[in-house]
Amino acid sequence: MIASENKLKRWGGVPFTSVKIWDEFWSPRLRQIRDVTVPVCLDRCAETGRIDNFSKAAGRMEGPFEGMYYNDSDVYKVLEGGAYVLMIQRDAELERRLDSVIDEICAAQEPDGYLSTYYTLVAPELKWSDMEKHEMYNGGHLIEAAVAYYQATGKRKLLDAACRLADHYDDLFGPAKRHWVEGHEEIELALVKLHGVTGEERYWKLALWLLEERGRGLGRGEIWDNPEWGPAYCQDDVPVREIRRVTGHAVRAMYLYAAMADIARISGDAAYVEALTAVWTHTARRNLYLTGGIGPSRHNEGFTHDYDLPNESAYCETCAAIGMAFWNHRMNLLLGEGKYADLVELELYNGALAGISLSGDRFFYVNPLASAGHHHRVSWFDTSCCPTNLVRFLPAVGQYAYAQTECGIAINQYIGGKAELVTGCGQPVSITQATNYPWDGTVNLGIGPAKTSAFTLRLRIPGWCRSYRISVCGQETEATPKNGYLELNRTWKPGDHVRLVLDMPVETVRTRPEVKENIGRIALRRGPIVYALEGSDNPEAEYDGFALSADRAFRTVHDSELLGGVTLLETGGGDNERPYRFIPYYAWDNREPGFMQVWMREASNDELYLGG
Repeated sequence: MIASENKLKRWGGVPFTSVKIWDEFWSPRLRQIRDVTVPVCLDRCAETGRIDNFSKAAGRMEGPFEGMYYNDSDVYKVLEGGAYVLMIQRDAELERRLDSVIDEICAAQEPDGYLSTYYTLVAPELKWSDMEKHEMYNGGHLIEAAVAYYQATGKRKLLDAACRLADHYDDLFGPAKRHWVEGHEEIELALVKLHGVTGEERYWKLALWLLEERGRGLGRGEIWDNPEWGPAYCQDDVPVREIRRVTGHAVRAMYLYAAMADIARISGDAAYVEALTAVWTHTARRNLYLTGGIGPSRHNEGFTHDYDLPNESAYCETCAAIGMAFWNHRMNLLLGEGKYADLVELELYNGALAGISLSGDRFFYVNPLASAGHHHRVSWFDTSCCPTNLVRFLPAVGQYAYAQTECGIAINQYIGGKAELVTGCGQPVSITQATNYPWDGTVNLGIGPAKTSAFTLRLRIPGWCRSYRISVCGQETEATPKNGYLELNRTWKPGDHVRLVLDMPVETVRTRPEVKENIGRIALRRGPIVYALEGSDNPEAEYDGFALSADRAFRTVHDSELLGGVTLLETGGGDNERPYRFIPYYAWDNREPGFMQVWMREASNDELYLGG
């Protein structure tokens, strides 16, 4: 069925600055990003020459270019994350430090607006000769950082540089100008954001033109010349309107689909929506790990064939999980369906969150679902896109909690705090959430319209939830989910309250038969959290020498001192025997080295046993 414009919800996004978070799960993480992760990433960018590259390109420092041709982007992403931190809490010292970096960036910009320190310092005569060399990818991250910093501080210096850069792109490329297929998508997302803050229509139209360049045989450069990769690697194998299957590099694919969703929201293009819904089904139903990871192959950092989901060799780049959240958030706003917010939740609590240590200063690039004990987080990478992407992803978590609907509000994520919102009909309303999510499924909502008014409150019922209870102002209410939401249509008055209880039993998960790697194995999930067996808690167990019966009874035990405060699953024990314990997947490799498994062999009877 071809999607039509009248099926689009086009819900409004809610800026995370409208959402004050104070729960026990996210609040410590936001403080840690501010106090640890942003400063650490700034330090690493300085130590590795990423910031000095701008000073050298500006003629303020002598020396050669250092690192990879895309290293500029790491600096930009840290700036964006730092801007988000400033939006949450203004910090004069951090702002001074970011201003200093911005001065070097702006000094490096060439008179025509061009900015890429690699080409300025290494090969100025080769600008715009290889579509793989990330020139627009770097520029896209600059633009996103500039928009964020302007919104955080009101300072225009970096935003003006971003506009000059975008104008440079617009001068060179477009209808009746030069062709361009950027090897790594990102610029398209950025141009839409720049349109949003400047009102310049030509920016989103340039993003649309760049999308339409794909799949038409126009790509040139290292990717296209490599027979093992080819156009599919960077989603240049078919025109975007004809995309039906996810292919190639996972991060690039996610950024492409997110940009297509942005353009569809602006234009209402039915062909884009049809392509997005088809490729979403292909991704989510055949190429998605239980943890939310995507892209099994190290060879192409991406996709291979349907149901290829190995565990120990899983690549599952952290940036790909973040990209999956970006895309699904936009799909939720575009189509108003809860299943897309389900996948945002999956990444928030599993696939993306696993990428950062509990200390906030060590990172995973690759996120396998099994390890014999040799895979560990590190403080930095030569290619450090994942740490710097986490820096800009996590501070903005509040934007995923709510959406502005046609004449109401949708609650997409259950996060303790208070939001100041406006319904689609223009009615101001505050919503407070009191919850111990994700460890407990009880959510108490305080509804505070500015005045008594009628609107629709939508509450997402997660796809993992099998039963729930809801009451409004103390009265039990019967409601059936529609498109993943309970819809409460009523006249609300100040002081109204809603209580939602999502049942959270421990769930045994089995694989689809097509995923041959997991035949005869089971995994454990409770609520939004996927669990793993880690050697630290189970010294009697051996890697892949452990089997678990699906009929075992589990206890939930919350330990506020362990791993930053987690709810554990336990089974067995008694008669002086140590119970077997399972921790949230996101929290593994935060203690002494040891094995980890998500998918465990299934026992043939009601016994836990060790050995072959």
